[in-house]
Order: sequence, then C-alpha cells, then structure tokens
Amino acid sequence: MAATTPDRGTAADAGSGPHPGVTVAGSADVADAARIGAGTRVWHLAQVREDATVGRDCIIGRGAYVGPGARLGDNVKLQNYALVYEPAQLDDGVFVGPAAVLTNDEYPRAVTPDGRLKTGDDWTAVGVTVGTGAAIGARAVCVAPVRIGRWATVAAGAVVTRDVPDFALVVGVPARRVGWVGRAGVPLAANGAGRFVCPRTGQRYVEHDGLLTEE
Repeated sequence: MAATTPDRGTAADAGSGPHPGVTVAGSADVADAARIGAGTRVWHLAQVREDATVGRDCIIGRGAYVGPGARLGDNVKLQNYALVYEPAQLDDGVFVGPAAVLTNDEYPRAVTPDGRLKTGDDWTAVGVTVGTGAAIGARAVCVAPVRIGRWATVAAGAVVTRDVPDFALVVGVPARRVGWVGRAGVPLAANGAGRFVCPRTGQRYVEHDGLLTEE
C-alpha cells in the first residue's frame, strides 16, 4: 500500500517562523502579529488574532477564539470552542471550559439608531478579567465588564453579570455564590467560626465580611 501524505489541515508542528517553539495545527489561524510564548499549543480551527498575547505552555483548543489585544498568562487552557473577546485579560493558570463565552459589548447592536451598520468606531469594547487559577465551566457566559476572582469557579452554564470574589463558587442565571472552593477546585468544608478547610489539600481559609482568604 502506498504511503499517504499527512493532511495539512490536521497536522500540528512546532513553529519556527513568527512563533518559534509554538505548536500550531495546520488548520489553525494564528496572526503573525500575535505574541505567543514557547510551549503553547494551538489546535485545529482555533484562531488567535493580531496583537493578542498568549503566555507560555498554554493550550488553545479546537475552534477556540482569542480576540485582538486579548491577554492570556502562562499555563492557560481554553477548551474547544471557547470564545475570548478582546480586551479580556486572563491571568496565569486560568481554565475556560468548552463553548464558554467572555463577552465585550455592554449594549450590543448590529446597527446604529439610524440603521447604519456599526463599525469598531461606534462602540467601546469592555473586557472580562479573570484572576489567577480561576475556572469557568462549559457554556458559561461572563458578561463584560466583570471580574472573576483568583481561584474562583464558575459552574457550567452559569451567566455571570457581577464580579465574583476570590475562591467563590457561583452557579445559576444570574450567577450567585453557593459556597467556597480552594486552589484544588474542591468545595471547602466548614470548620466553625467562619473557617474552612480544603478536604483535598488540608489548606485552611477564613471568611471575613463576605470574602475568603488563605490562613
């Protein structure tokens, strides 16, 4: 049987051109003007736009989108078809689940009041900010401008319309806090008098005035 030639639409190779040390699938669309750290992998049909910044050792999943000027830290994971619209900012270690959306328009319209198709000059983009280690579940929507705190977890399908505190677990539409999570992502167990403990790591936390901090 004759040897087959690899499909250029599915092959993934470490780049040596504008993105040295980065693995980019043949079907991905990565702008030359994007800045991407070594060790990052961009998978099939994903798009990283011009002037976006993606840190080291990230994973940009199949069909994911990173808008122009969006900023991702190191070790960020965008799962399949996650949409990160500019000017979003994701700190190190952020997880964005499949088909989750980070919006950028407070008052969306396709046209102006007089019926003219809007251009980029007709609206001001506002971004979602996601703190270190936070996780956003599958098909969740974060409505800009909101901030997701460090190590917080947004449950699958939630719609976030206001800021989420560090370590908070939020669910529902609109999202509301139903508990606390630790760095391991596991719900914390109450330990009396506003104190909590992670059942996986043993790390202890204390709640004060509706906020949680590590001891």
